[in-house]
Amino acid sequence: MKTLILYATKYGAATEIARRIAEKMDGAVIHDLKQIGIPDIAVFDCIIVGSSIYAGMFRKEAKLFLSQNADTLRQKKLGLYVSSISADEEQKVFADNVPNDVLQSAKAAVFLGGIYDPKKAGFAERLIMKAAAKLSDYRDTIDNDKIEKFAEGLKTR
Repeated sequence: MKTLILYATKYGAATEIARRIAEKMDGAVIHDLKQIGIPDIAVFDCIIVGSSIYAGMFRKEAKLFLSQNADTLRQKKLGLYVSSISADEEQKVFADNVPNDVLQSAKAAVFLGGIYDPKKAGFAERLIMKAAAKLSDYRDTIDNDKIEKFAEGLKTR
């Protein structure tokens, strides 16, 4: 099964998750949606799209890709993931960011954890994270067990 993992990230957590998923999927191709030259998705059996979120919103590159490629994605084995420190309102985040027909055709749509690194965040973001999430120190909540289950589920479905 040929697998393509596409992701959009601001600080790198979605990249790290894509890398960990690829380790579980033999020969998976990884591509950052910010980069030019997205591989031809028609030649892949399985497409995985991931995005970090900010204020409940996917990165614009991920939202655009999902909407522009909805017809093709509905015909593929599709997995969606979110990179976030918090899994609050998981269903709502997917519903607000993924076209409904694409979301309904996905074999899996899950939060896989995230990384908060105050050294990479701007001043305003550090204030927001400290006030809203009570975070001021580095935190890695990427869930390797969920990544394993996500990958295995896409290989078998």
